[in-house]
Amino acid sequence: MKWMSDEEYMELTGLDLSAIDELADRGKLTLKVEDGVRYIDPSKGSSEVVPAQLRELSARNTHDMLVQPQFVEKTIGTIINLHEKVLDAKDETLVAVRAENEFLREALGSLQELYDEDRKTIATLTEQLKLSQQEVEFMRRKYKLMWNKAIDEHTT
Repeated sequence: MKWMSDEEYMELTGLDLSAIDELADRGKLTLKVEDGVRYIDPSKGSSEVVPAQLRELSARNTHDMLVQPQFVEKTIGTIINLHEKVLDAKDETLVAVRAENEFLREALGSLQELYDEDRKTIATLTEQLKLSQQEVEFMRRKYKLMWNKAIDEHTT
């Protein structure tokens, strides 16, 4: 049990010091005094802090708030209906996501095939370029030899 000083109890209950003194005089609060400071047990006497009129209103409202069985049935029916709609929407979303995933998987497969074909084409073209460069170099040497031979024959 936690004891509270007057100030703490005033903050908790919203009562002023005179109201607390009045409740203490009437014996409605459990008190103790230590070192000249008054302490109040907040767990005792709380029924006296709540005005009687508020207790009456609370009791009356609880009595007036009886719910008819038809209202409960309709509410439960509405909740079940909404739940079924949410489940249907979830199922539709799952179907759409699966279809989209399948489409993306097929597109990725097609792109992979195109990539493989392009890689083969690049390898083939690279090989042809090497052969063409070798042929050009061969032709350059052949013409150089031919021109050197022609120049030598012409000068002699």
